[in-house]
Amino acid sequence: MLIQNYLAELDRLRRFSGANSEQIIREAFKDLLKGYARAQHLIFVPELEYETGMKRKVYPDGSILHELRVAHGFWEAKDTGDDLDTEIARKFRNGYPQSNIIFENSETAVLIQDRQEVMRCAMRDVDALATLLERFFAWERPEIAEFRAAVAQFKRDLPAVLDALREKINAAYAANAPFATAAAAFLQQARETINPSVSEADIKEMLIQHILTEEIFGHVFNEGDFHRENNIAKALYDLEGKFFTGAVKRDTLRALEPYYAAIRANAAQITGHHEKQSFLKAIYENFYKVYNPKAADRLGVVYTPNEIVRFMIEGADWLCREHFGRALIDEGVEILDPATGTGTFICEMLEHFRGQPEKLIRKYKQELHANEVAILPYYVANLNIEATCYGITGQWAEFPNLCFVDTLDNTAALTARKGQQHDLFGGMSQENVARIKRQNERKISVVIGNPPYNAWQESFNLRNPNRPYRIIDESLRETYVRRGSAQNKNALYDMYVRFYRWASDRLAEDGIVAFVTNRNFIAKAAFDGFRKSVAEEFAEIYVVDLGGDVRENPKLSGTKHNVFGIQTGVAIAFLVKHPRRQQCRVHYAARPEYDTAEDKLAWLQETRAHAVNYRRIEPDERGNWLNQTNNDWDALLPLCSKEGKAAKAGREETLFHLFSRGLGTYRDEWVYDFSRETLKEKVRYLIDTYEATRKDPDFPQRNTIKWDAELDRYRQNNIPKKFSPEAIRYASYRPFIRLNLYFDSHFNGRTYQFPSIFPPQASNTLIAFSDTGFRSDYCVLASDATVDLHFGAAVDAYQAVPRYRYTHDGTRIDNITDWGLAQFIAHYGKKPGGRELSKDAIFAYVYGVLHDPVYRATYAQNLKRDFPRIPFQKDFWLWADWGRRLLDLHIGYAEQDPWLVKRSDVPDERARAAGVAPKPILKAEPEDGVIRIDTETTLSDIPREAFDYKLGNRSGLAWILDQYKEKTPRDPTIREKFNTYRFADYKEHVIDLITRVTRVSVETVAITRAMEAASSVKREG
Repeated sequence: MLIQNYLAELDRLRRFSGANSEQIIREAFKDLLKGYARAQHLIFVPELEYETGMKRKVYPDGSILHELRVAHGFWEAKDTGDDLDTEIARKFRNGYPQSNIIFENSETAVLIQDRQEVMRCAMRDVDALATLLERFFAWERPEIAEFRAAVAQFKRDLPAVLDALREKINAAYAANAPFATAAAAFLQQARETINPSVSEADIKEMLIQHILTEEIFGHVFNEGDFHRENNIAKALYDLEGKFFTGAVKRDTLRALEPYYAAIRANAAQITGHHEKQSFLKAIYENFYKVYNPKAADRLGVVYTPNEIVRFMIEGADWLCREHFGRALIDEGVEILDPATGTGTFICEMLEHFRGQPEKLIRKYKQELHANEVAILPYYVANLNIEATCYGITGQWAEFPNLCFVDTLDNTAALTARKGQQHDLFGGMSQENVARIKRQNERKISVVIGNPPYNAWQESFNLRNPNRPYRIIDESLRETYVRRGSAQNKNALYDMYVRFYRWASDRLAEDGIVAFVTNRNFIAKAAFDGFRKSVAEEFAEIYVVDLGGDVRENPKLSGTKHNVFGIQTGVAIAFLVKHPRRQQCRVHYAARPEYDTAEDKLAWLQETRAHAVNYRRIEPDERGNWLNQTNNDWDALLPLCSKEGKAAKAGREETLFHLFSRGLGTYRDEWVYDFSRETLKEKVRYLIDTYEATRKDPDFPQRNTIKWDAELDRYRQNNIPKKFSPEAIRYASYRPFIRLNLYFDSHFNGRTYQFPSIFPPQASNTLIAFSDTGFRSDYCVLASDATVDLHFGAAVDAYQAVPRYRYTHDGTRIDNITDWGLAQFIAHYGKKPGGRELSKDAIFAYVYGVLHDPVYRATYAQNLKRDFPRIPFQKDFWLWADWGRRLLDLHIGYAEQDPWLVKRSDVPDERARAAGVAPKPILKAEPEDGVIRIDTETTLSDIPREAFDYKLGNRSGLAWILDQYKEKTPRDPTIREKFNTYRFADYKEHVIDLITRVTRVSVETVAITRAMEAASSVKREG
């Protein structure tokens, strides 16, 4: 397909240009090479400098690079009229590479490998061209093959080397007094400059990383002094020299020599300074993810493409000139990268200043600042920044403003501005402390960078949580959280949000924050307080939305559409603080949703921030920048709210007093099961392991169960647990999926309000609905049991309003408020249509209205941001009766009359001969009205409407098929000990359930279609 697209594009270029020149027609082959390179995880770079054996510089039309920035191959395009063999000979005389290169003139392609022509073909011969390209991309440099083998060996050998290193360090602590004294002094400095929670174990890890990477740093830039001169490295070299030298060092690290040798071999292929920087970053990432994947996750290691960095620097320079009459390089403009990583922003800043040597040196020594909290990237940044300065000026100069510090803990400059005294350092006088103090005394004008992204880890068993930052988190709570209306504030503690808060507090009265981050702040409901706060604190906001949010749009690919190759969407923001501002102006621009990462980076390379076609946005009163609405939403009756829940009885101004998120267990596989007996076995194991760990924190099987922060806190508080059969109840796990649940406040991470909704032996009914920020289709479904947090979609959370709530002593209270009843009576009267208006009728009415297709379409954006509000339909009883029928269908789905479907059973002779059950299939074919149950049984004559009833991201029938499939459990202990589910045990139940839910679905669709015709909701626009 790629080659056919190439040929079509080539014809199009010729047809419209009327020319065969290289400059015009080469674009088509360039796109072809890019497509092949992307599939191989290689990088295409146009006209990259190549240094020949004669030290001359040549520029092939294209270079295809490995992530290590070592060349895989090259491409050179010529005009159609050129004699290709003559051009090839001329290029080789000029020193062009002959390792792996394609020459082409749009008619003929020639592949040279290892100085020999290995293939030549006509470019319209699709099969031959495909073969040529396959041979081109299959070729591999010996250094790369050796590096891959070395990395694999490194993964195998590293654990033993680490054990030996740790053993020697522990021995030095115990028996080497000079070492122990120096280590204690270094620990004290680290606690006072990085963060107070740094431990002896952290110092040991820093020392290990230092030892393991010394060889790497010395052979990329061939400037070992850069590493030895650094103030932090000196302290670690001093520690190393007290116990790890000579034969001991050689013998311990001998197993890693193939890895180091492979790095040396690849480094020798790289001559350009920029490529050396990229190579060093790639090696660093590779090393770090093998050596310490937990830290790589916690630090949110994502490095920034240079196109983004340059765009941001030029944008900050433009805004600095525009608003403050000064350029970034001018005296008095202090610049800080608070999470410098490998130093990319500072290096590109120096490149931006090239051509102004005197100003550059002054800026470098006095007004450029950078912070880093992890030792390895700190070293890489030190090397990169100093080498970049050397490359520009021709003279080496120490970068005196790189601090080894946790920026979010370095709040001395923030509290001092607020009139507080906070001496972080006491009497410390070491070089790193001096650098931090010097930075804190400066009036920062520009904060620029790429802060870490992650907020919380997926698995607490990693025992690797992000820690709190007391001062910053308090500032964040007083601004972004307090101004916001969202129930779930977790996203506001994402690391990048903390950096926005820190930078906003750190800036001088005049200043700029320029960050590339997660794009959630632009439109997510949880960030309304963030948007309101930055609009109050800043005069101008410019946002360039680079999209790529795979979770928001599953049709996207992180590797193809995201500029970082990740799942999280990305945006660049410039925030300008100006004391003379009147009202904040928000400017927004977005790249097309389906632009590739390559397209976006090319656009950033070619575009300047001031030339972007921004759209001026007027935030609405709720702090929305995008997806604003023009309807009567605020005039509708609020279903529920946090204010209503907090109000005293009788003072609520919502229809329902109590509402709750769905049950968040944090360990679904442990506390849910189809089988009651299997659930008992799992929970008993869970409790036994918890109890053993409570009594002995070093219990060997500790991590065979699923821990979270709360459960670990219960253990630390010495709370005993024992199995209780009464804790097992039914739950609505997914639509039409009822599971056994072990309901326990300690083993369910978040029970929310369910103890007040379903206390023991109590009955109730609730309406569950998509929480704000939902990504799947909006979903509403009633239940008479506890509902799961992800009831209708794994990617969304769900809220619920119950018909009743219960006090601690079991007293039942009506959860529909008197205020709500009064609103309905005021509008409809006490007996509309001669029937008495009751709270039960209101409950049914609400359920009916929430199914109205016109309501959902009209208020689609509102529902993403707010809890539902309820309109007054023209005919109350029409909607209440519809709602009552839907409640009966959805809660009593298992008792509905089966839909008559056709069942076909054809024996699976192979399975029967083997004595095994038929293989489950559980696949729907809606177009044909068919569901394939297993290799023996098929259901047919299922009406199309049965598949049209959607609940979140699936139809009701699809939920049944999905949940009853045989799946390998994710949890290793469940997988090993409790993986007892077999579809064959539930086959007849599932078939019966399908027939009943088919009827539920068909009737629901019929009702909602009637609703669409009868709705009196005013359609927007």
